[in-house]
Amino acid sequence: MLEALQADARASLAELGRRIGLSISATNERIRKLVATRMIRSWTVRVDAARLGYPVLAFAETTLASSLDETMFLAAVMVRPEVQECYPLAADRLYMLKLRARDKAELEALANDFLRRIPGVSAVRLERVRTIAKDGEYIPCLPAEAAADLRTVG
Repeated sequence: MLEALQADARASLAELGRRIGLSISATNERIRKLVATRMIRSWTVRVDAARLGYPVLAFAETTLASSLDETMFLAAVMVRPEVQECYPLAADRLYMLKLRARDKAELEALANDFLRRIPGVSAVRLERVRTIAKDGEYIPCLPAEAAADLRTVG
């Protein structure tokens, strides 16, 4: 079910059921259970950031001076839409941020005028992305051969 939904979340219940060998009602019930148990976190649309005016993609490795600064740091980055993702890394007080910007100047301002000015931030290392080699959120649920068969069906 999850493989089929990841391959084509817009497929009808009838099509999904055909792919996995269930009736429409059984397919619908399984999807509802996957949503209820949060196995499916959300239904979303992925848009092209560059076509919407945000062609610059970068990652910012951000270090906090103290673990006490974490609450203020997280509150600040959560409200900025240019900060698309925030990951606390295994190293204490280190975060990786995924950033989007309209141009290089806006990216620099985001780093210098926003990130570096958050109280407790001791260092920011900014790396621009040249191009995206792979971009996806697919999570394997089946052996690779079976998953490949499902993705090519239809």
